[in-house]
Amino acid sequence: MTPVPRSIRLRLLLALMAMLAVVALVMGGLTYRNVLAETEALFDYQLRQMALSLRDQGEIPSSQASALADEQFDFVVQIWSVDGRSIYATRDHPDLPARVFLGLADVSAGGRTWRTFSVATRDRVIQVAQPVQIRRQLAVNAALRSVLPILLLAPVMAGVAWWLVAATLAPLQRVAAEVRERGERWLQPLPADGLPSEVSPLVTALNALLQRLGASLDTQRAFVADAAHELRSPLTALKLQLQWLQRAPDEAARAAAITSLAEGIDRSTRLVEQLLALARIEPGAPQSPAEDLELGELVRQAVADTAPYAVSRGTRFELAADAPVRLRGHPAALAVMARNLADNAVRYSPPGARVAVQVSMDGPHPTLVVEDDGPGIPEAERERVFDRFYRRADVTEAGSGLGLAIVQSVAQRHGAQVRLGPSALGGLRAEVRFPAVDGEAPSSPASG
Repeated sequence: MTPVPRSIRLRLLLALMAMLAVVALVMGGLTYRNVLAETEALFDYQLRQMALSLRDQGEIPSSQASALADEQFDFVVQIWSVDGRSIYATRDHPDLPARVFLGLADVSAGGRTWRTFSVATRDRVIQVAQPVQIRRQLAVNAALRSVLPILLLAPVMAGVAWWLVAATLAPLQRVAAEVRERGERWLQPLPADGLPSEVSPLVTALNALLQRLGASLDTQRAFVADAAHELRSPLTALKLQLQWLQRAPDEAARAAAITSLAEGIDRSTRLVEQLLALARIEPGAPQSPAEDLELGELVRQAVADTAPYAVSRGTRFELAADAPVRLRGHPAALAVMARNLADNAVRYSPPGARVAVQVSMDGPHPTLVVEDDGPGIPEAERERVFDRFYRRADVTEAGSGLGLAIVQSVAQRHGAQVRLGPSALGGLRAEVRFPAVDGEAPSSPASG
């Protein structure tokens, strides 16, 4: 099986050439056939007119008889009396047809076929004959002369087709050249002016892709810059704490330095974990496929992961989950979101606080609510706390400022909304409201 060419230009050229060849053959064949038929009709008309003209004149003048007797004259005239006696023949030839069929007829004589027209008067029968071979040769020559212009125009039409294909695909070639000349940091939109309607959607899609890619690169650059800045401080602190440990004059100072170093390592570990979690949910980052899951079970596991830290602070968890609350999403990302909400509620509430976690259906919308009885967040700062590395000035609890940023990123990936407000317990209420269960599934990682 012949492989299909992958080049659009080659495909168009092959298609146009095939079409031109078919058209040329059809037109040539029809022209050839029509010219043959018209030539045959013209020759028959000449036979008829010659015979009728001889019928109306009594005798053939000597000048006309000598012309008719010329060997180069294709027509043969024979005249018989009504009783069959030959009166006249343009030339003596044994192969001349000796039979008469009134009107047009094909007569075989001497191994040749003659086209004849015969007409009868009161005293004579006139026959005009012409060899069929000569008629056909003349007709073929006339037909070939009619077809010849088509054959000569075929290469010209092929050249025009080549030029048209090249001119038609020129905008696509320009777009390809624009993309090929671009570097990895040159993400400006491609020019879309003057493009054909078939190419314009491709350029529009490429520009949208470049815009998303630019936004993703900007986000990654900002993330790397912020991460480097945030990691510098805890690493410097760890280095200083190690130096204090090395210079401790006694066991009490050494124990205090070890405790401080352990706390610093814990803070650095949490920061790295948060950074890794944020990197995993960045747009374009690979993730496991979305799947159907039970939100209550997932949140229950997240609360269990946070429970040891809550116990160390004397915080009491209250979990209420309406079973089943099902949705479609990425389990790992949703688990990170739930852990961050639970951890923030414990971390920023005073020791011995109360944290209530509820999973329910708000109409068709799966909903996760986490409430605490801590100090809460002023309304003026409830939007800013979703920014990366943002920490309120009056917060003394150690943290990275990434918890709510991670929650927001996960929620956006799942088409959910995060709302912060005052809690009935006296602190902060964080609500994540997911799309209706009969709505569209969250975007896959590839779609960003």
